[in-house]
Amino acid sequence: MEIKRDAYLQQLIERKDNGMIKVITGIRRCGKSFLLFTIFKRYLLENGVDVDHIIEIALDGIENEELRDPKVCFKYIKDAMKDDGKYYLLLDEVQFMSRFEEVLNSLLRMSNIDVYVTGSNSKFLSSDIVTEFRGRGDEIRIYPLSFAEFYSVYDGDYDDAGMTT
Repeated sequence: MEIKRDAYLQQLIERKDNGMIKVITGIRRCGKSFLLFTIFKRYLLENGVDVDHIIEIALDGIENEELRDPKVCFKYIKDAMKDDGKYYLLLDEVQFMSRFEEVLNSLLRMSNIDVYVTGSNSKFLSSDIVTEFRGRGDEIRIYPLSFAEFYSVYDGDYDDAGMTT
């Protein structure tokens, strides 16, 4: 069962290729990673983006621990870009990387990459996060499921959906 987050997907689509870092913020467990790695990635693939032009990095996973080093991560991203085509970077839990602002600002100098990042710590929840990218950040704030989103997959009576047992 998948809950559609169409309003948030639409915000990502509208900002696609706008030359800014798309900063997806929200509290823990509200769906940032799912929105980016499942819903938005599916949209990219369905709209002609080759899978090898989507670079996915989840920095909270132990398998990517070495990529928490900013220089290693930057090199990994550059090495993944094999041609001059457009690439899409989906970077999850960027606060696990020290100096992530420098890495992201360096990526902005490259014309063939579109950058999307998530974060959920207090720094990312502050209103100052977009200014970290010198006016080149575009925030999309995600909230936990609304009742309408929950009810869209609820198998039962409307009146019972709001009840807790």
